[in-house]
Amino acid sequence: MAIKEMTVKEVAKKVLNKENMFILDVRTEDAFQDWKIESDSFDYMNVPYFDLLDGVEEIMDDLPKDKDVLVVCAKGGSSQMVGEMLVDEGFTNVYSLEGGMKAWSEHLEPIKVNDLKDGGELYQFVRIGKGCLSYMVVSNGEAAVIDATRMTDVYVNFAKELGVEIKHIFDTHLHADHISGGRTLAEQTGGTYWLPPKDATEVTFDYAKLEDGEHVTIGSTQIDINAIYSPGHTIGSTSFVVDNQYLMTGDILFIDSIGRPDLAGKAEDWVMDLRETLYTRYQELSDELIVLPAHFMIMDELNEDGTVAEKLGVLFEKNHGLNIDDQDEFRKMVTENLPPQPNAYQEIRETNMGKINPEDEKQREMEIGPNRCAVR
Repeated sequence: MAIKEMTVKEVAKKVLNKENMFILDVRTEDAFQDWKIESDSFDYMNVPYFDLLDGVEEIMDDLPKDKDVLVVCAKGGSSQMVGEMLVDEGFTNVYSLEGGMKAWSEHLEPIKVNDLKDGGELYQFVRIGKGCLSYMVVSNGEAAVIDATRMTDVYVNFAKELGVEIKHIFDTHLHADHISGGRTLAEQTGGTYWLPPKDATEVTFDYAKLEDGEHVTIGSTQIDINAIYSPGHTIGSTSFVVDNQYLMTGDILFIDSIGRPDLAGKAEDWVMDLRETLYTRYQELSDELIVLPAHFMIMDELNEDGTVAEKLGVLFEKNHGLNIDDQDEFRKMVTENLPPQPNAYQEIRETNMGKINPEDEKQREMEIGPNRCAVR
């Protein structure tokens, strides 16, 4: 009997709405422990597919009869087979995750953050399976995209729905945990691709230099994207103040942590740049600015509406990384006992430099797994 499939968009809605669901993950234990669909409202069971080849009888009593059971695997094939076995045993509430964790890694959920002055709008694209956050600023028929993922069609189609033209694309820094869609999106739309020059010393393509104090206006309603040099995660990391309301911090500052300085092998060199950005440059900004980072680490960082955002003043009170007075203690925290490096991070950096151009399937494989841009 054919098994019903659940799309990643449907699962994302359940995560954001905090709906209850049971997940049977049939990947290996290592893969499950490293990275899974995260939700406080979900229950989980991990039984590798190979342990179920002879039948599902041993797990039937552990599966709920009164809620949806979503079977999850890497690509969607094994989950269908296990799901069919469960259906054959009489389960009627079983679904297979369409496309598996590979599809979950790529889903972007656009969420409106707020209206801007003079009719503008700001949207956050939550890559819920990877923890990546990207943005679209809209004003008077024009749009800018910030920290785009490689799934560029999502931004192109969303802009068409809004009836706006993408004119500018920004990367806050040279990313190491995911492949940027900035250059591709600029080619697709004819927009200008902006990149901090200190992160672009090895790139193989033309770009507009995003430097400290640069103002780029979107539309004719003077919604400025104001660049602030803020090194530490990379030497070129640059933040944006949008509409004098929002601080886009890239991978320098998150809601629950701070950026790691080691993804280019420069932890000792960049640690004090990171401290100066967080403890001096950001301290000079208004506490009322709403921080919009390029990543989130845990689901608790999502607000009730699904956005990831918090006032800078609140982060100075509650974010541990902003409250370490002793410089040696700070240095130790951001250079020792760091999480594992992101998967294929050096290949991802070289892809974002334009040095290599992997096939689409290879790019998917390079990005599989959780984001690991934070100190903790």
